[in-house]
Amino acid sequence: MTTKTYRPSPVQRFVVTPLRKVWRELTAMRTALVLLFLLALAAVPGALLPQRDLNEGKTAQYIADRGTLGVWMDKVGLFDVFGSGWFTAIYLLLFISLVGCLTPRIWEHFKALRTQPVPAPRNLTRLPRHITETVDGAPAELAERVTANLRGWRRTTRELPASKAYPDGAVEVSAEKGYLREFGNLTFHFALLALLVTIAAGKMFGYEGTRILVAGDDQMLCNTSTAVYDSFRAGAMVDGTDLSEFCVKVENFEATFLDTGQPDMYTSQVRYTTDIRSPQDTWEQGTIRVNEPLRVAGDRVYVLGNGYAPTFTVTFPNGETRTQTAPFLPQDTQTMLSEGAMRFETPAGMFPDEDERRKNQIAVDGLFAPDPAFHSTLLLSQSPIVNDPQVAVRVYQGDAGLDTGQAQSVYELDRRLIDQGRLVRKASVNLKQGESATLPDGTKVTYDGYRRWVSMQVSHDPGQTSVLVSAIVMIAGLLVSMLVRRRRIWIRLVPAVTEGDQRRTVVEVAGLARTDQAGWGEGFDEQARALLVEGGRLRPGGL
Repeated sequence: MTTKTYRPSPVQRFVVTPLRKVWRELTAMRTALVLLFLLALAAVPGALLPQRDLNEGKTAQYIADRGTLGVWMDKVGLFDVFGSGWFTAIYLLLFISLVGCLTPRIWEHFKALRTQPVPAPRNLTRLPRHITETVDGAPAELAERVTANLRGWRRTTRELPASKAYPDGAVEVSAEKGYLREFGNLTFHFALLALLVTIAAGKMFGYEGTRILVAGDDQMLCNTSTAVYDSFRAGAMVDGTDLSEFCVKVENFEATFLDTGQPDMYTSQVRYTTDIRSPQDTWEQGTIRVNEPLRVAGDRVYVLGNGYAPTFTVTFPNGETRTQTAPFLPQDTQTMLSEGAMRFETPAGMFPDEDERRKNQIAVDGLFAPDPAFHSTLLLSQSPIVNDPQVAVRVYQGDAGLDTGQAQSVYELDRRLIDQGRLVRKASVNLKQGESATLPDGTKVTYDGYRRWVSMQVSHDPGQTSVLVSAIVMIAGLLVSMLVRRRRIWIRLVPAVTEGDQRRTVVEVAGLARTDQAGWGEGFDEQARALLVEGGRLRPGGL
């Protein structure tokens, strides 16, 4: 008879076997831990470096300042970490690894719950905790007593037939406790998996948008389109056509400061509605504070930033006026010295010739100081607290770029128009509230005062509640896995040689802690003896 040698096929050798090894390594718990560490490490650049989706301008400036190094950093995705391919790859591999290594453990835990406690080892004296006692009573009677005292333990009783080791037979009681430990461990890991999934789902189906609103103005934010935002970031599954409908209007904004000038609290009084067609006098009132967003239509509305918005009125030579309030951006958050610009169109009909009309547009840029101080004639600010605020402005006349159709910054003028001589400076003045500057042609620019502006952020994250629940379950599972102790105990009852009618039994009790080398700790002997006493009980988990 010949023996046939098995030879694996080329597909088995070069495809199936390598894939099987890769899967085995990928689904190992050590691999999941390594990937979790790599994910945390990969997130570090996202916290330390400017990210393009958060601040495009700052990111571009960072790249420009570092030249070739900045370009290469951009190519590897360091300025878009959480949307990069390598970060997504680590995320997906971690997800697959957790699923692969946890799924078999569920089945193993389920089988363990259905399995009876293991029989007692042959030599109980080798276990870390062990006592031997000879007590009154028959083995069967004592087995019932011990079983009753092991309340809360999974236990089973076995009768051993007569053998060389036990001529008169014996009774064994096996008990286990602490299966909740593995359940807590599995709960922790699956909650971690759920956390990863819900974070990813929240990013895919969520969106964030920011918009600057002037408090007390007619401006409002209606969440009906992406076009209403100054900046908008959307998940991969959001196209902007199904936003939660609501409107918010800022009625008042108040900032309080400590004596040192440090901000104490920002409070914004708003009116809002989920019925965008309803009259404004029917809108509900709300308050937004730091870490206390307005929750409306499933979205959260935050106040991210604030500043000052000066108001200017331009009186043209024919007596017509144009009034405008524009947000100025803080250049120094400690003193709130702010910089901004605004543009004014000439009144209709004042200049029949189109070129003349374009040459007489007015533009203003400069600084706003809430608490003014001067270094020679240079306007500075001493603190963010308002105290007779002033502006230092440059007034231009000419083509302000209002007819170009090109997008322009609302915070600064187009320097190209100034360099080309199309926009000419006519005055440079410091103004208090109510003061004016008059241009050579009689046009008057008046500083009327200021209002506060706030930067509102609308955040929609459908996975927020699930993330919170997953985090709570993670903590609960971790606590259970750390606090619950896995214990096994065996009691062997062997009939002793007796004289007369009094029956006695040799009792061996041994304990084993499955999760630590310290065993049961001190006091095992007393607990073990308590099992043999009517009404005694082994403390859950031991010492």
